[in-house]
Order: sequence, then C-alpha cells, then structure tokens
Amino acid sequence: MTLTFVEGGRIAATSGCNTANGQVDLQGNTLQVGELASTMMACSGDVMGADEWQAGLLHSQPTWTLSGDTLTLKGNGATVTMLDRKAAHPDKPLIGTTWVVNTLLCTDAEVRSVTLDEVRPTLTITPDGKVSGTAGCNTMTGSAVVDGDDVTFTIATTRMMCAPEVMEVEQQVLGALDGKTKATIDSDVLTLRNAGNNTGLKLRAE
Repeated sequence: MTLTFVEGGRIAATSGCNTANGQVDLQGNTLQVGELASTMMACSGDVMGADEWQAGLLHSQPTWTLSGDTLTLKGNGATVTMLDRKAAHPDKPLIGTTWVVNTLLCTDAEVRSVTLDEVRPTLTITPDGKVSGTAGCNTMTGSAVVDGDDVTFTIATTRMMCAPEVMEVEQQVLGALDGKTKATIDSDVLTLRNAGNNTGLKLRAE
C-alpha cells in the first residue's frame, strides 16, 4: 500500500491496482477521507481485491501515528505499518536507470491501461546523453540534453505497425518526449512533463 499526502488536504492511495484520490482530514490523529475518485483498471491475480481492502481501511476512519519515518494506521481490523518512501527507496539517478512508463499524463488527467502495462514502454539515458528504449511498439533511439531538471529529447524510432491501441500508447509516449521536458524524481518514480504540449509520463525504475 502506498499513500501520498498532497498539499491542500488531498490524499492518493494505491495497493497495487487502481489509484484513488480525494480529500483527507488528519486532525485528532484520525484519518478521515471524503469521497474518493479512482482509476478504473481491471486487475487480477495477486492484486485482485486490493481496491476493496484499501477502501475498507481508508473509510473506517483509522487512527494514525507517525514515529520518525514510520506511519502506522489502525482500522477495519488491521494494523498497517508503512515506511517513508525516501527512507525505503532513495531517489534513483536519472542517468543510467532503466525507466518503465506506467502512467500517461494529459493536461488534467492521469491515464493507466492494460495495454500500457502489457507493452511497458521503457526509457534509458546514458552518461553520454544517448537515449534508448521502446515507445510501445517501436524501438527508440536518440539523445537527451540534461540541464538541471530540464531534459530536452530528440527521438527517432523504427517504423513497425502494431495494434491500434498499442500505436495510441506509442503516440502519447512520443508526444511527451518531443522536445523540452521538466523531470522530477521521487524515490523510484520519474515524472516527465512536456513544456510545449503539457503532456507527460510517469515512469518507475526497473
């Protein structure tokens, strides 16, 4: 389970399947959430039922305690102990890490899909600025100029054709990597936001 607390009294939660977002009140050492909006991806296997378990915990008004890097929630018959992400997983380096796209960022939405999870677009930047990876269907090559948290991409690809839903993912990946982006790293998550078209990607270190 991963909880993210955002300025403005908001929370994002995921337990391996969908991500839920909404308002949160932490006063009185009780975690109280309002109505949560969630992504709608179908999940199976080990994460089947994770959304229901998560909703049951969060809506039970669990008590919370914070001790150093450890947050403990107690509610709905469960005790959940979580470690701060920075302590559990320090920031990965931008250069030399293989990053896997798991979320597409639009102007006002974050999009995940089964197709995206299946094709697993990847991105790697080498110390000499070369780019390699896959956009979903085709192989990517090119270069990246890194200036602080600004990363400017020049990308070329092979010319294969895949299923329409795969090509749609690829077009969004390539659009996000078209030119100058702003890069932020939080633990093992890289967020790239395109400065020109305001699309972007969330990627996780492999």
